[in-house]
Amino acid sequence: MAAAAALAAADPSPAMPQAAGAGGPTARRDFYWLRSFLAGGIAGCCAKTTVAPLDRVKVLLQAHNHHYKHLGVFSALRAVPRKEGYLGLYKGNGAMMIRIFPYGAIQFMAFEHYKTLITTKLGVSGHVHRLMAGSMAGMTAVICTYPLDMVRVRLAFQVKGEHTYTGIIHAFKTIYAKEGGFLGFYRGLMPTILGMAPYAGVSFFTFGTLKSVGLSHAPTLLGRPSSDNPNVLVLKTHINLLCGGVAGAIAQTISYPFDVTRRRMQLGTVLPEFEKCLTMRETMKYVYGHHGIRKGLYRGLSLNYIRCIPSQAVAFTTYELMKQFFHLN
Repeated sequence: MAAAAALAAADPSPAMPQAAGAGGPTARRDFYWLRSFLAGGIAGCCAKTTVAPLDRVKVLLQAHNHHYKHLGVFSALRAVPRKEGYLGLYKGNGAMMIRIFPYGAIQFMAFEHYKTLITTKLGVSGHVHRLMAGSMAGMTAVICTYPLDMVRVRLAFQVKGEHTYTGIIHAFKTIYAKEGGFLGFYRGLMPTILGMAPYAGVSFFTFGTLKSVGLSHAPTLLGRPSSDNPNVLVLKTHINLLCGGVAGAIAQTISYPFDVTRRRMQLGTVLPEFEKCLTMRETMKYVYGHHGIRKGLYRGLSLNYIRCIPSQAVAFTTYELMKQFFHLN
């Protein structure tokens, strides 16, 4: 989900020399925020739908679902369709689509706002302001959309024949009624924020740096003119894929233990060890004590690396197309 927003919010692409008679800076500025919202939302939805089966398996493995805890990534991908049908691979994806659309929009707009604020008020520029703004934007987007992520995880963890929730609305009502009202939707928020700060920050920093350095040093080899504004250079599709993949892999490795902790806390009463995982510290201690680092805090990381390339490819490619379609360059 950070992929589309990272591309959107990276520093403006280097401009080619201004052609005579080219449109001024006010051209295509009408409803800019709405067009940005749509571009980021569409890109995020396409990317997440593409890797939805991998997301479902990741949740099952991270939380050690008793039906699949003895399986690896590829074994689980084969086992889920056999037990629940092929649509079982997309369980929880509806809630994800509802969440990812506003998530991408909020993160993009917040990044631009924070980047300007940090530059003008604090006097911080260069690559550092991208790192700071990215972290703050990621945390803002998470806080605004966290209840939807909570519901998605609960739905994705269910196995056919053992349903606690019948759908998105029922999940919202049940969590609100049985888990402390509104605060029940924010279980696991702290590890999410602590994980999102480095994840989003490193993603923005790495991708933005690779993009700006690449277009500055090898514009002909790595870039091409944007279709909606020939005076602006954008990365070629396969270069977008490469830069996004590197950024996502580095960011995911740093923040993954927080992601595992968040998933377990979000599942709450669904897990038998619920009472031992009430706080972030207790959850991390429990996972490390019972499963160790590789099979506990980093369980399912290989799946995230496998998700990285197709997710980034779809997100960055779709967003580049949407940027040009909506005349955002």
